[in-house]
Amino acid sequence: MQLVEGSAQSYCSDRNPGAWLAGPSATKLNSALISAPRIAMDLHEKIRTIPALPGCYLYKNAEGAVIYVGKAKNLRARVRSYFLQAAQANAKTGSLMREAVDIEYITVGNEREALALEDSLIKQRQPRFNVLLRDDKTYPYIQLTMNDRFPKVFVTRRLRRDGSAYFGPYFPSSLAYRLVELIHRSFLIPSCKVDLSRYHPRACLQYYIKRCLGPCVEGLTTPEAYKQAIHDVQLFLNGKPNELETSLTMRMEAAAAAELYELAARLRDQIVTLHQMQEKQRVATADNEDADVFGFHYENGMLAVNLFHMRAGKIVDRRELFWEGLPELVDLESEGSDQLGSTDEFHPAAFFSTLLKQVYLGNNYVPRSVLLPIDFPDRAVLADLLSERTGHRIEILAPQRGEKRSLVDLSCLNAKQSYDQRFRVLQPGIEAIQRALQDALTLEKLPQRIECFDISHIQGAQTVASMVVWQEGAMQKSDYRKFQVKTVGGVDDFASMREVVGRRYKRLLEEKKPMPSLILIDGGVGQLHAAAAALAEIGIQPGVPEQPALASIAKREELLYVYGQEVEPIVLERRSPVLHLIQKIRDESHRFAVTYHRKRREMRDRDSVLDAIPGVGPRTRQRLLEHFGSVRAIQLAEVDALAAVVNAATAARIREHFRGEPPAA
Repeated sequence: MQLVEGSAQSYCSDRNPGAWLAGPSATKLNSALISAPRIAMDLHEKIRTIPALPGCYLYKNAEGAVIYVGKAKNLRARVRSYFLQAAQANAKTGSLMREAVDIEYITVGNEREALALEDSLIKQRQPRFNVLLRDDKTYPYIQLTMNDRFPKVFVTRRLRRDGSAYFGPYFPSSLAYRLVELIHRSFLIPSCKVDLSRYHPRACLQYYIKRCLGPCVEGLTTPEAYKQAIHDVQLFLNGKPNELETSLTMRMEAAAAAELYELAARLRDQIVTLHQMQEKQRVATADNEDADVFGFHYENGMLAVNLFHMRAGKIVDRRELFWEGLPELVDLESEGSDQLGSTDEFHPAAFFSTLLKQVYLGNNYVPRSVLLPIDFPDRAVLADLLSERTGHRIEILAPQRGEKRSLVDLSCLNAKQSYDQRFRVLQPGIEAIQRALQDALTLEKLPQRIECFDISHIQGAQTVASMVVWQEGAMQKSDYRKFQVKTVGGVDDFASMREVVGRRYKRLLEEKKPMPSLILIDGGVGQLHAAAAALAEIGIQPGVPEQPALASIAKREELLYVYGQEVEPIVLERRSPVLHLIQKIRDESHRFAVTYHRKRREMRDRDSVLDAIPGVGPRTRQRLLEHFGSVRAIQLAEVDALAAVVNAATAARIREHFRGEPPAA
């Protein structure tokens, strides 16, 4: 193992330099760091000296601070890829390479050592160009101080090699405290700070309220009785209720036979407590039912990750993680140059590769299964490394179907909700947003009611439109409207928008109903002008006092065009509550339009399938659908079942028509 370039002493000044890399490589690494020479050399010249070996590389800025840590199977090829991208004037590595003035590298024996070392360096150095796990949440364990003459029980979040027995981790955290309280009450094991290496004159209150066996006073208990109580607690925490119940029952019966009724009653109470325990608790060596399930939602440069902890097949706890400003960072994490990607993209594979290393490497407990929404190149290497460290097989999976995929999808749904609560719900009041929207779009009056339109079709077929309504802070679903486009054939979004907008507001004028404050169009300048033309035909001038304002939002760029100010589109800050409100309304109109379009298409397909059968007209088709519920059920029905709705000849023709065809979806 070798370190080249830079100040070795700076790495060894931390409190625990040996924590860099666990295992046999740690000593070699620390020795190399202490003895590493400092060589002044141009950055490009250094590239030529880097070996084609596995290891880690560290980019440093002008102040000597480490700004990025990466690992590679081939250090020379990996580092060269950064300079190749920069030479091509590509923004893929722009921010990093503009700051990097020096590079160091550490060679290791294989890719697994490189992976472990990378995680250790990232945690120590916290480089700003790496994805960093800011959440330091840890879960508690229950500690039995087995090296003491009279062991005690505690809740702890730190595991030490001190001879104690540790059980856990426990999800949620409060469960560990509840279990310790149960151990005090049922097994009378203390967690006090009294020195039990010697006897004391009198017992504390815990003994008198029957929460402690009283090992602090000579004669209140015996070492044998206390040792038996500790053994019972171990069986309890190890999840061996049958063995514990058998032991308690035998001792209870023996105590009753010896007329030790107080002891027999206490043992009886312990058996009752054991029966009442609803939660199965186990030591860290869990079985195959334990899994961690990840999900994520990324939008506008902000990321929410949801983590379900499943134990014994049940979701017992949930963890939420958040990042902001990720696009510039995550694309640097991946092994291949193709992942260096443009800075406006998010690479989930590279992100989860880094996240899992920070979550599990160095952790005392890793579940046997880790379920992810996406695969990544280092998955097998990381699984092997975790398996080696834990002593049992660890599976890291990216399921594509089945029950496991359903769990991942559920976690992703929760991540979306977490994203909304973190980045959208925590926003100014409705009136403040309305005023901000009024200022952003230079509206004459406060927007009280917004009506938004969207067009949906597939290559011009079954073209439909939707209109959704936002009013005073909420979507008004009772006011939603859907339209069939009647006068436009083929693909013509502009003409379709012109038709539905004209129909909507012509009807409002005829019925003398109030106009909205703002008409929002899903689309660019073309759709905006089509809507303006439709309004002009019926005598409405957008933007004029006492007339509704008209604006559109273009999808990809999220540019806002206000009618009359199209030459200067409005660009809102990506975290702006005003932009989030407009996006919410636009997304709802799109969802409503797509749902209606799918329904129309299904009706068309259903009708065409049944209409092709001789002797099946509209009334017969309706009876069949009412009876069977779907075209698929009709396709699968036998002649006898069909004959209950239609005559025998028609039933035979229907059966013959569908023979050999695959059932409808």
